[in-house]
Amino acid sequence: MTDKMPVNPLLEGLASRAMPEPCSVVIFGATGDLTHRKLVPALYNLAADGDLPPGLSLVGFARRDKTDEVFRNELEEAARKYSRQAINDELWKNFASAICYHRSEFGELEGYHLLRERLHQLDKDRGTRGNRLYYLSAGPDQFENILTNLKDAGLADTAAAGWARVIVEKPFGTDLATARHLNEVVHKCFDEECTFRIDHFLGKETAQNIMVLRFANSLFEHLWNERYIDHVQITASEQLGIENRAGYYEGAGALRDMVQNHLLQLLTLIAMEPPTDLSADSIRDEKVKVLRSMRRIARQEVARSVVRGQYGAGSINGKAVGGYREEKNVKPESMTETYVALRLLVDNWRWANVPFYIRVGKRLPKGGTEIGIHFRNAPDVLFNRDQSGLRDGSQNVLVIRIQPDEGVSLRMQSKVPGASVRIQPVKMDFRYGTSFGKASPEAYERLLLDAMAGDATLFARRDEVEEAWKFIDDIEEGWHSEGNKSGLFFYPAGSWGPAEADQLIENDGRAWRRL
Repeated sequence: MTDKMPVNPLLEGLASRAMPEPCSVVIFGATGDLTHRKLVPALYNLAADGDLPPGLSLVGFARRDKTDEVFRNELEEAARKYSRQAINDELWKNFASAICYHRSEFGELEGYHLLRERLHQLDKDRGTRGNRLYYLSAGPDQFENILTNLKDAGLADTAAAGWARVIVEKPFGTDLATARHLNEVVHKCFDEECTFRIDHFLGKETAQNIMVLRFANSLFEHLWNERYIDHVQITASEQLGIENRAGYYEGAGALRDMVQNHLLQLLTLIAMEPPTDLSADSIRDEKVKVLRSMRRIARQEVARSVVRGQYGAGSINGKAVGGYREEKNVKPESMTETYVALRLLVDNWRWANVPFYIRVGKRLPKGGTEIGIHFRNAPDVLFNRDQSGLRDGSQNVLVIRIQPDEGVSLRMQSKVPGASVRIQPVKMDFRYGTSFGKASPEAYERLLLDAMAGDATLFARRDEVEEAWKFIDDIEEGWHSEGNKSGLFFYPAGSWGPAEADQLIENDGRAWRRL
């Protein structure tokens, strides 16, 4: 006899994961900002936590002339600045010994043949077993060049005892047509199971926790439907402007830069049905169903359902800042949106007539990303008699904070101590840092580790990307079609966006949450 409780095999699988196999990670565009700020610090932190496979090798592929030593020194300087953990000199020395630099043009096939030779040598020297993980951190205009040359040089082929996988950074296309073209290019070079379209929002701890919150707690899931939820708000707010990214941002704008990928991905996690299991495809199947169920916004409805704005001059934290059109390399007459607010519906049994309000903006008063689940108010009796007619879903709100201060809070009504009956909202708050006594890993740490292990759960599948673009393209067409040009509204930097965005939600008797 034993008193030991039986272990749920599903939870046992969640608690322990296999160590990824030794591999070579090749970063294309390795001299860029993403490599220095995110990728290398993430890999170092994985090494510090003991999560990297033995023998892992890192190859930087870029066009600038550098030696291995210069490249390592630059990465060390960046890691000391951006790593979430302090750099241990001895550990860094060991980590840096696995780093090398490969100089080549992205469109130069010979450079890929030389890369293949170098990777074969690393297999012999470090035991990487023919396993390759390619990270496309170069400009999106180079994706096709890189993918085609990887294929032509034999670097996309799965070795007899190894594997080849590719991580593709956003933007994955600029509309449905370009996304489909890029998907075709990727498919000619890598199988879908070997393709990892990255969205760093899904690597954040709280985003990963949404399914656990819903499906591991009976407290919430039976309330997670149109009978009990009044509406849902998803907000992504930034204090920063475009930070010298005019070349990219002028061609993208807030809708394509943030809504198409990050925010629609969060919406699918909130709105999806329970998957049959925790495999990557089971989860992504349910997310695709949500995207297909979203009511398309017809051209003539765009002006009523979507607000686009652009920041003008103002102040952030008491410091004067210029408007978007004053930013370097931005056209003086630019119509690019830096703010979007939209109202959308998911036409399925669970969410019928529950509006989802999404907003994203730059140069707002406070930075943060959160999801607010607004439950229906209690009936207009007893304690709610004096609030007759109020239907804004503000009494009970479940807030999922994606960043910063990752965590979950629940707002409820409570009696204020004293003889009189006065009701005041109170908040129950859970924060990862205080509850678990340690900071959450950075998003790229989890995503890189999953790609090495071949787990695509937190990566977008081909049909996810295309379904999201279908929805976004309708809005873009409505904005730019002849005779139906929706207005661009201006807001001062440091405000919460244009007044028209407030009107969008107030028309339904509701109001935006303040972060």
